[in-house]
Order: sequence, then structure tokens, then C-alpha cells
Amino acid sequence: MPNAHPLVIALMTGALLSLPVLAQESAVTPPAVQGTPGRVIGGKMSSHPDWFKESFLDITEDVKEASETGKHLILIMEMNGCPYCAKMIEENFKTVPYRDFIQEKFDVIALNVHGDREVAIDADTSMTEKALAGHLGVTYTPTLLFLNAANEPVARVNGYRNVADFKRVLDYVAAKAYEERTLAEFLAAEPVEGRYAFRADSRIQVIDDLSGVTDKPLAILFEDAACTACDALHDGHLADPKVDAALKDLVLTRLDARSDAPITAPDGSKTTARQLAEDLGIGYRPTLVLYDQGREIARIESQLYRYHFIGLLEYVGQRHYRKYPDSPFDYINAKTAELTAAGKDVSIADD
Repeated sequence: MPNAHPLVIALMTGALLSLPVLAQESAVTPPAVQGTPGRVIGGKMSSHPDWFKESFLDITEDVKEASETGKHLILIMEMNGCPYCAKMIEENFKTVPYRDFIQEKFDVIALNVHGDREVAIDADTSMTEKALAGHLGVTYTPTLLFLNAANEPVARVNGYRNVADFKRVLDYVAAKAYEERTLAEFLAAEPVEGRYAFRADSRIQVIDDLSGVTDKPLAILFEDAACTACDALHDGHLADPKVDAALKDLVLTRLDARSDAPITAPDGSKTTARQLAEDLGIGYRPTLVLYDQGREIARIESQLYRYHFIGLLEYVGQRHYRKYPDSPFDYINAKTAELTAAGKDVSIADD
């Protein structure tokens, strides 16, 4: 399709990777049981700032209007009740110190991944919000897509990011650094003085040949000295006994995403930690990439609440992906249904 619109091409590519969206409630009907079923709690709602754009959902026109004032367009794909979406809106748009910077450099449009509003990509292509989310391969909500003046996707954020990490993405797009380098390369070039010092953890194994891990699934933790959320990961999830239990089913190793030390990748190819991170398109630290038998099964590349974090680890570590090959959230939904059917409440948010 040589004459296809750039965003249409991105949509077609995304369709190949499409997975069901992270759900806040189980989509599985549990078997009937006696007693009162448990509840899924922790869903949250947040109102949008009044400066978000009221759009007719003609994306070409929205991009044109943004570019005429020197701005980029941000599409926020969100879901009602999603605690990550509420956290992102509250912390990174409504109360963030750089709110004026966002308003100066970006137009922001919110879309509902389950919505039925018609979105026009160009004069020839339109689809519902729900269909758009599917074609974009939206797995986590929120997912943010950044579009340049040519209506081309130039950056993407999958899931919640803390204030500092999100600002780095905004800087990358606002400066049009995408014209010269990838987001991963942009972040890797940042100075690291006074940043993160790698934390000791007895569970982390030093492994140079990642292809040699065959007895258990493999979890590769990518960190670097510029990581702003790595301390929180170690002090939070990795310090929790339930997470520790889930990690026992995996071999955990760590790679410095800025290191040029030689390693053997899970597929047996010779590379470096830096090159592997670039090949995997990792633009966020910490990221956990979960493998089994040399094949990537899932990854955690945003800040998840503990229930979903553990669910992702179980999905690969206990090889539930064999029963639920389409999405880790099919397994998490089934787990949620089983727990609530047994009368247990399930909290999908930590606060």
C-alpha cells in the first residue's frame, strides 16, 4: 500500500500485535458458588483538565491545527475505571509542575478504548475508538500516541509513567529529537550524575549467556544509571513476599541498558546489553522482559500495581501462557474470576 497514510500504516502494523486491553474487571463468568461473591475494587475515575481539546475526531484536522501553532498532538487511549489512567491524568496532566509546558507544546485528545465514537484517520479511513485501540495494539491503558505534523506516530507510551519519566518523553517529542534518534537512544544519551545506583538483590543472577537458561522461564530486568523508577521497584514490588513467591518460578537476571559488555541473547545471537535493549525497543527503565525457551512471552514496561505485576510474572513463570496464548490479561481475568467466585475481594490498585 505505497500511498497509504502514515498513521494508517502504523495502525496496520499495530494490528499484528493487538492484544486485549488491561481489564479492571474479569471478563470470565465464574462458576456458580454458594455465598456472596467477592468484589473487584480499586477502579478509579478522573475528570480531564478543561484544556484538553474538544475534538470532532478528525485526526488529520487536529494534527493540522496543532502544527499551525507549533504543537504536537497526543492521543490518550484510556478506559473507564482504569486506575492507571486516573493516576496518569491526575499526576501528569492536572497537577504536574510542567503543566504549562504541556499546554504550550501539545494538544491532547482523550479516546475511550471501548468507545463507539467514529475517529477519522484521514479522508479515506475511519473507525470506532474501540477498533482504533485494537488496530494500535493497545495492551495497557493508558496508551499515549504522539503525532507529528505529518500525522506520523513519533513516540508511544504504554501504561503509566511517573512524572519525571513522562517529562523525558515530552522533551524528546517537543524538541523533535525523533528526527535524529529513537527514544531509547535519546534516553541513553542523558547525563546520569546523581541518578540511580544499581541495587543489590540476591535473587539476581549474573548471566552472560542468556540462551543457556532453559530449565525455567527467564526474566531480564533492564536498568541503567539514569533510571528514575528503579529504586521504587526494589523498595516496593521486589520487597513484597508475594512477588518473591512469583519470582521463584523464574530465573532473574539484570542488564545495564547502557553497557557494551558482550552477552549472548536468549535467541543465541551475540550482542551487548545496550544493543539488545535497542533491538527490543526498550525506552523505559526498569523494564522486565519475560522469556521462555528463548522466546519473549510478555514484558512489563510501565508501572503496574502489584496485583497485575504478580499476574504477569505468574503468566510466564507458571507457563499459563500455554493456556492463554493471546494475552496475559486473559489469565489475570480468569484468576480474578476464580478469586471473586470464592468470595474474595480483589484489589487492582495499591492505594
